[in-house]
Amino acid sequence: MPSGQQARAQAAAITPGRRSADAHAEAEAEAEAGSPAERVRALFGGHRLSPGQRRIAQFLIDHLTEAAFLSITELAERVGVSQPSVTRFAASLGFSGYPALREALQPIALSAVAGAPGEAEGEGRLRNELQSAVDAEIENLTALRRGVFADPDRILDIGRELARSVPLTVLGLRISVSLAEYFAYAARRIHPDVRVVTRGGSVAYDGLLQAREAGGTWVLAFAMPRHAKETLAVVRAARAAGLRVALITDLAFGPLVDEADVVFTAGTGSRLVFDSYAAPGVLSAAILQAMADADPERTQTRLEKYEQAADQHDFFLDD
Repeated sequence: MPSGQQARAQAAAITPGRRSADAHAEAEAEAEAGSPAERVRALFGGHRLSPGQRRIAQFLIDHLTEAAFLSITELAERVGVSQPSVTRFAASLGFSGYPALREALQPIALSAVAGAPGEAEGEGRLRNELQSAVDAEIENLTALRRGVFADPDRILDIGRELARSVPLTVLGLRISVSLAEYFAYAARRIHPDVRVVTRGGSVAYDGLLQAREAGGTWVLAFAMPRHAKETLAVVRAARAAGLRVALITDLAFGPLVDEADVVFTAGTGSRLVFDSYAAPGVLSAAILQAMADADPERTQTRLEKYEQAADQHDFFLDD
């Protein structure tokens, strides 16, 4: 009789080709009906942006409610670019100038302040800070559902690639260590050789070179804010060693995104003193499911062996 986890692995298998029935309609309506962050991203989508322009775009996404009301001088100073750079950025998006872009952003910013989901728990009763943090994470999960999860084939494709990479390297530095460790802990149940890199510098380079020499082809990297320069250095080292990189991050633009072969974006909660990671956690679990689906026989065999070891050594309480 299969264990509970074996049964879950079978029951939760992702159906290939099963795009959300309304995915296309959702994409078309995103600029009007999505979350404020999605609506801003929709303004930037499909445009080739320079590094400086990506910095402007990311600032507008991250600080929408403030940035939409800044003058061109104030925005340029906050981002650290010139005023002409802001003007060219607006023009590259199809606006006549920065004032026209700001005019498009302001209603979205106001909706973020006044019309966020869950603004009121009852008539006249506003959310407290903890409820606001939960609402922000619900928004991140909704964006993940509408975006990455609308096309499960992308998840299945990377699951197959990671499952075939033996060894598989999982990278997470600084605050991203927790996500990398979670992923690696679970992946070891279904994959024969998972290696974790949680330190930068020469230690990371040694691990990457050894993984490549042993036959590894992929690195799964986590990059959560604040984004460390050493993460970018290790990702570049992985590419130089001949490894491909799949990146899970909150970023839509920037050098980390540019260096990765495959990018999955999941928002982080930033309403409390330290970020929370509901959406990256669900995305990680989905990729683990896709890895399990990629080789069902290996998955079931490894889970069975693990359950036997757990019983033999009495790992768990009888809840």
